[in-house]
Amino acid sequence: MTKQEFRKRIENGPLILDGATGTMLQKAGMPIGVCPEEWILENKEVMVKLQQDYVAAGSDIVYAPTFTANRIKLEEYGLEDNIVKMNEELVALSKEAVGDKALVAGDITMTGLQLYPIGDFMFDELVEVYKEQASILAKAGVDLFVVETMMSLQECRAAVLAIQEVCDLPIMVSLTYNEDGRTLYGTDPATATVVLQSLGIDAIGINCSTGPEEMITPVVKMTEYATIPVFAKPNAGLPELEDGVTVYKTTPEEFAAVGKKLVEAGAAILGGCCGTTPEHIRALKEAVTGMPVKEPLKVPRRVLASERKLVEIKLDGNFMVIGERINPTGKKKLQAELKEGSLNMVRSMAVEQEENGAAILDINMGMNGIDEKEMMKKVIYEVTSTVDCPLCIDSSHVDIIEEALRIYPGRALINSISLEKEKFEKLLPIAKRYGAMFILLPLSDEGLPKDSAEKHEIIRTILAEAIRIGMSKEDIIVDGLVATIGADPEAARACFETFSYCKNELELPTVCGLSNISFGLPERIYVNTAFLTMSVANGLTMAIANPSQELLMNAAFASDLLLHKEESDIRYIERMNFLSEKYAGMERQMVPTQKTAKKAESAGDTTTSVEHSSVFEAVLKGNKSIILDEVKKCLDAGEKPGEIINQHLIPAINEVGVLFDKQKYFLPQLISSANTMKQAIEYLEPMLAGDDSGKEMPTLVIATVEGDIHDIGKNLVVLMLKNYGYRVIDLGKDVPADLIVDTAIKEGAALIGLSALMTTTMMRMKDVVELAKEKGCTSKIIVGGAAITPSFADEIGADGYSKDAADCVKLVEKLLA
Repeated sequence: MTKQEFRKRIENGPLILDGATGTMLQKAGMPIGVCPEEWILENKEVMVKLQQDYVAAGSDIVYAPTFTANRIKLEEYGLEDNIVKMNEELVALSKEAVGDKALVAGDITMTGLQLYPIGDFMFDELVEVYKEQASILAKAGVDLFVVETMMSLQECRAAVLAIQEVCDLPIMVSLTYNEDGRTLYGTDPATATVVLQSLGIDAIGINCSTGPEEMITPVVKMTEYATIPVFAKPNAGLPELEDGVTVYKTTPEEFAAVGKKLVEAGAAILGGCCGTTPEHIRALKEAVTGMPVKEPLKVPRRVLASERKLVEIKLDGNFMVIGERINPTGKKKLQAELKEGSLNMVRSMAVEQEENGAAILDINMGMNGIDEKEMMKKVIYEVTSTVDCPLCIDSSHVDIIEEALRIYPGRALINSISLEKEKFEKLLPIAKRYGAMFILLPLSDEGLPKDSAEKHEIIRTILAEAIRIGMSKEDIIVDGLVATIGADPEAARACFETFSYCKNELELPTVCGLSNISFGLPERIYVNTAFLTMSVANGLTMAIANPSQELLMNAAFASDLLLHKEESDIRYIERMNFLSEKYAGMERQMVPTQKTAKKAESAGDTTTSVEHSSVFEAVLKGNKSIILDEVKKCLDAGEKPGEIINQHLIPAINEVGVLFDKQKYFLPQLISSANTMKQAIEYLEPMLAGDDSGKEMPTLVIATVEGDIHDIGKNLVVLMLKNYGYRVIDLGKDVPADLIVDTAIKEGAALIGLSALMTTTMMRMKDVVELAKEKGCTSKIIVGGAAITPSFADEIGADGYSKDAADCVKLVEKLLA
């Protein structure tokens, strides 16, 4: 099926997907702990009957049962060598079941491995894993692909790129979100929509997670940005425990009633996840048949995105700054650090620029003495783990820009694409391939345009080619090409003309490098600031500048205020409040001269805190490269190992937990800080034996329950608890109840921690609780995981529930106090 045919099928009303597979197979007798795909192939009639029932109920698309049939998952059962045969047979099974009455989607999901820099698995390795399965499924004859139940936006990107590299079939992608409206990695539905549709997928959605009512808000958020159909595949409510069995109490009629609301909210494709049955799908089909489908946006919004944040660029919006600092040109100290392989200054520059108001960060690694491509990749990994700003990829080499775009877990900006043959012919298709926006630089192989007319002609030429290859003008920001006023007295006025022309005639946003205008002049900051305010008045949208230059930034905020831009008054006041807090109790020079600006530049490439130690700051920022040096300084100053742990490390990780609770930090930052602390703890541990401040801590046994092979959350819990000094025995994943209880008794564990991601495995927690009572195990038992709720913990007799790793530490402390 072509992408056009897929879109056309939705025009006559909502498409209906199938319902639950896992919970239905368990009802039919599939035991916990087996490979689902292998069990299906051993019990083919069960799967055929189920999918026939879904088609009879009204499903237009059924998912082939290839959910975890990738090499990584099959290795856990020793079945990786059967990957081709299993996927082929599973697709054939679905095609036999539906005949010509429905489409068959090749079903792909997460591998369970953590990508670098959180884990050790590299992005292109993951792409290859997905390519292997996608290639088999495409050859087996699937009509389209669905990438579902995803928690990581970067893993979604890997799956999408893999599918696109083996075929042209339509791709649907759905993520699963926590109660806070974000994935485990901090991505919200709008951000996922922007990033994935820019890659060229054909429908974006949400599945599992919650019941149908709770999906209305995320669907609305997706439709605000979606240029493609939106879909929802909810559970039949949240699971509840009844007579020792997990049940879903949302009836088919209730499910269908909310299905209508989902269509009204903008969902063009609907189905069911855990707990739904053919009866739910039948009721849903009857309820929404004939309902008009909301059309996606015809004109895309100009949006860049990191993994955790959107930045929208509006023609009449507030002025924005692209932070220019992460560029070694003219920065000897940064060059020296990069040559040594250190990214301390890069990290500090990223944080400082974000704190000072940069909306986007430019990343340029062009210098001698390093491998620019490898350093660009390292810096992207480091910066995306440190701050939330989207990135602008800046290099004179096409291959470096392409490699950076491939691994970037968001929607980036390219700096830049000109009419020079190399960039024009190669970079435009790359921008399209990876869904990037780009800065249009009005240069050609002939060099600088001789006048405004030639400059505008180049702009129109590049714009026309971008549209021809399938991009839109909303993907483009035009560089005003600032010349030096000392050499060309008309330089500023020529830029004003370009800014105005792009905004008013072409409806394109503009950008420029401010400092070029004042090159060779004394006290350049005044020329730059005057140029900025006049440019903003003439339509300039953003500038590449140093956000630490307060005169420039304050002038930009004031310019927006005077032009009566949206919420500019509030933004100006907040800016002044920010500066007041920043300089509280300090003498501050409001208008720096060139001399003082240079002095500050040479002295301050990093920000320091007067309130916390360097050890505290290293953990807070997840700075693994300096933590041991800072710990050694504390030891040299006479501090005892136990004091360092209790007075620096523990307070720091507590603060990380607070930021995590406030949604200022997300999983990547939490893991980075925890790993930084782990390095310090491991270094200090051998010294604790002779340290009076050290004390023996309780033993804890942690495991993911039998049948569940997901361990991201469990691993983080283990890491955090070890950092707090507990003796933690990690039994791993898919652990039988008797092994958990026997280990707790043998080791004298004060507490057992149980994790489960899937609703189909959560009942194994009850098995552990009951077995512990039966064997007289006195360990406290706590539970957690995506499917678990406080009420479930109470129902099975657990001693406590934690929503995440940071919360788990507090719970353990409370229970063992």
